[in-house]
Amino acid sequence: MIKFNSFFPVIWTQNFEETIGFYTHILKFSLVDANSGMQWVFLEKNNVRIMISKPNKHEKFDKIGFSGSFYFNVNDVNDLWQDLKTITRICYKIETFEWGMREFAIYDNNGYILQFGQPVTEISKEE
Repeated sequence: MIKFNSFFPVIWTQNFEETIGFYTHILKFSLVDANSGMQWVFLEKNNVRIMISKPNKHEKFDKIGFSGSFYFNVNDVNDLWQDLKTITRICYKIETFEWGMREFAIYDNNGYILQFGQPVTEISKEE
């Protein structure tokens, strides 16, 4: 049987340096690899990997084209909310949802929606 080993998004941007700054300074990702000629970087934080790239000539890119959001499952959503709520543009404030997740969402510098959540059962165990 075929096994999928990993998944990480490639975020297209025209604001290459600004996007790298957002993910490294605001979200504290580390730069793993980069190719300035091809204008892409590979970022990582814990087990989460993201690639940032300027679209090449073969890719049509005139606006953000992703129709969903990027969802990050974190171990302390309340502390992360405290860290990000005043330095990012908020999509929705932190709340506990009926499906058992405590979460919030922000926009990155490009307008992509980034959601951060934690199962309520994990929060109860920590408190």
